[in-house]
Amino acid sequence: MKNQPPFDRRAIPATARLFHRPAPDGWPLRMFDWPPEGGSRGSLLFLGGRGDIIEKYLESFAHWRAAGWHIRAVDWRGQGGSGRLSSDPLCGHADDFAPWIADLADFGGDWMATTPGPHVVIGHSMGGHLLLRGLAEGAIAPDAAVLVAPMLGLHSGPLGPRVGGAIAALLARIGRPDRMAWKTNERPSLPGASRRRLLTHDAERYADELWWKQANPDIALGPPSWAWVAAAYRSIAGLDRPGVLERIATPVLLLGAERDGLVKAAAIRRAARRLPAAELLMFGPESAHEILRESDAVRDRALARIDAFLAARAAGPAPAPVSAAGDAPAA
Repeated sequence: MKNQPPFDRRAIPATARLFHRPAPDGWPLRMFDWPPEGGSRGSLLFLGGRGDIIEKYLESFAHWRAAGWHIRAVDWRGQGGSGRLSSDPLCGHADDFAPWIADLADFGGDWMATTPGPHVVIGHSMGGHLLLRGLAEGAIAPDAAVLVAPMLGLHSGPLGPRVGGAIAALLARIGRPDRMAWKTNERPSLPGASRRRLLTHDAERYADELWWKQANPDIALGPPSWAWVAAAYRSIAGLDRPGVLERIATPVLLLGAERDGLVKAAAIRRAARRLPAAELLMFGPESAHEILRESDAVRDRALARIDAFLAARAAGPAPAPVSAAGDAPAA
């Protein structure tokens, strides 16, 4: 945000720590913890997307910490610094999303029990999907939740999700299910297609991700497996069943981009209409998938809306008022 000193996006802050916390089955999950200076206004848990690493969001963590939040983040099982689920360390594999929900219940429950409230959770892309599932299944019960470009629908081309899911399930059964589904990182694409254009218009923030992965190749991850793709379609279909979203009482803010090339904007808008206590902010062509790593104009507007939502929906000492003019609750 404006008027803040420059932040080094390529260094772990001296007052933060990275550590490993074992899941109940012993799987080491890499965590990040960054307490605020002085008193805390509450605790914020951040859940990244498929293939994400904690380091990508340090700049946003610094913004929320400056507002008084105690920051916690995690690398999901199978990616980042939390080990791999495939024999190929660059393949993002999962047979099912259920273990991630179990991990969320475990480390999320511990986080809520050991950190000051109010408790808020922010999830990006796959992390937003898993957060919404966790809310629906009672795996976690924060005071408020924010979904940033949540993975509530995948672009399936002309096939549609039912046929796309069936094809992915078939391909997962032919050969090794933990093999890469395609060669490019984010989705099947034509030669020369730009991964950066799918993610962000900000070349410098995109370069930060590449820098971190070059500095520590062990945290890098490439395309998903066919089994992951099939599991994603199943999990999305489960969330879309009648009555599932309607029973979530937690206040939820959803942010999306109409031109998102990875997740469906229409699915985000539909979820906002179904959730009982939802607010919605949609961006136009100015934003790609990674809204929190977009150009300053997009990122600042997104952070301002998140700040205003948390001030209104999460009890406790609020930061200075932030204008969110022009944004309205979802219909």
